Amino acid sequence: MSDLTYSRYLQLEALLGLQAPLSDPPQHDEMLFIVIHQVYELWFKLVLFEVDRAGRELSANDLWGAVATFKRLRTILKTLVGQLDVLETMTPTSFLAFRDRLESSSGFQSAQFRALEFALGVKRPEMLAHYATEGALQDQIARRLGEPSLVDHLYDFLAARGVAIPAALRAKPVAQPTVANEDIQAALVRLFRGAPDVAALLELMTDFDEGLQEWRYRHVKMVERTIGNKKGTGGSAGAEYLRATLFRPIFPDLWAIRQQL
Repeated sequence: MSDLTYSRYLQLEALLGLQAPLSDPPQHDEMLFIVIHQVYELWFKLVLFEVDRAGRELSANDLWGAVATFKRLRTILKTLVGQLDVLETMTPTSFLAFRDRLESSSGFQSAQFRALEFALGVKRPEMLAHYATEGALQDQIARRLGEPSLVDHLYDFLAARGVAIPAALRAKPVAQPTVANEDIQAALVRLFRGAPDVAALLELMTDFDEGLQEWRYRHVKMVERTIGNKKGTGGSAGAEYLRATLFRPIFPDLWAIRQQL
């Protein structure tokens, strides 16, 4: 008989031993803060895992596989947004009671979220400098920077559906960010009008994109509610930096054609 148990399978002893508040005297809300951010990192791990799958499915012209994956990604993002409601039960006073214990650490330093941005086509090579002391983490992020993005995989899918991908897009270095393209937009309009199955996938991709923008917006408002316009921990610009990231779509071509559909 196997001695595998629920606890051993999930490695709960290790997992539940990872919450180590630093405040002295103890501050009640520090546990909430740690748990929420650790859970976010687990979700980021899963989102990256699913984005990689979606990329493979798009490049393989697996329409219905990609539909299922983007449905899952959309649902995960709804959960990420909902978890901010829990974090917002922490008052500014409660956060300030232990904020100094964070020292130079900051959510800005999340390597997984940076890797996710790169995987989605938000390529900013200059961001690697923030991980100069992180060794293996910097290598992982750099690898993501040098890999095709989800938008590049979308081009593979469109090509399999008869779309002529402009040579300039195919020749664009993978470390550069996604750029909108009018030829791609015209092809997307044709697919929306003539291929209902493809249109369903493209709408799910737009849902995913909107969900990520919604999470960014809610994150900004949570930060503003908690620390106002103060500098973030780790020397980041706090809410000011986060506001600059708002409304930056993953699939700009899908948003550019809305008025034509």
